[in-house]
Amino acid sequence: MSDHAETFLNIVSNRRSMRAFKSDSVPREVIEAVMGGAQQAPSNCNTQPWFVHVVTGDTLEQLRTELPSKFAAGEVALDFPYDGQYDGVYKERQYASATALYDALGISREEKAARNNWFMRNFTFFDAPAVAFFTLPSQFGLREACDLGMYAQTVMLGLVAHGLGSCPQTSLGFLANVIRPALGLGDHEKLMFGLSFGYPTETPVNQVRTQRAALHDVVTFHE
Repeated sequence: MSDHAETFLNIVSNRRSMRAFKSDSVPREVIEAVMGGAQQAPSNCNTQPWFVHVVTGDTLEQLRTELPSKFAAGEVALDFPYDGQYDGVYKERQYASATALYDALGISREEKAARNNWFMRNFTFFDAPAVAFFTLPSQFGLREACDLGMYAQTVMLGLVAHGLGSCPQTSLGFLANVIRPALGLGDHEKLMFGLSFGYPTETPVNQVRTQRAALHDVVTFHE
């Protein structure tokens, strides 16, 4: 294996969802280097259909205060529907992921309140010092969302390469009605999801690794 291949595989294997961060701010030049590198991500016909809003400082603290109370009050407003149905092996993987997380936290299945309290930490960004909100141009849909996903994955790998961690959060798309005005988003873009990021702490929850399907379960060779 070449040194380049080994470096790449190390970055990929070290990317996982981090849910505890140091308070240290991430230097602007590091963020720009990560986002600039992600601009090399592929997209259909090189359309590059993505916008990213990086939030820190007072604006982040405003959202960190406002989002939990709005969600707790029952406010939910999405720019894109969240209507996937997980059955069979997909539900098994979903359950296994939740089990791994809550086992690391020492929260049993019966402790519903504790689980809910932990879920609510999504809306305080797990104490991360920075959040990136990913949006699509309003006229686009499924195919362009795939492009955005490839871009976001490239961002996450870039963060790992710079010694940072991140957590992609669909939940941050649940309160588009709060986030949009806070960031001054126009009608030309719609919020897909958010990504909390920063320097991860050494805690059990950041050591959680979810199981991955075997290669033969997802890859078919045709000769």
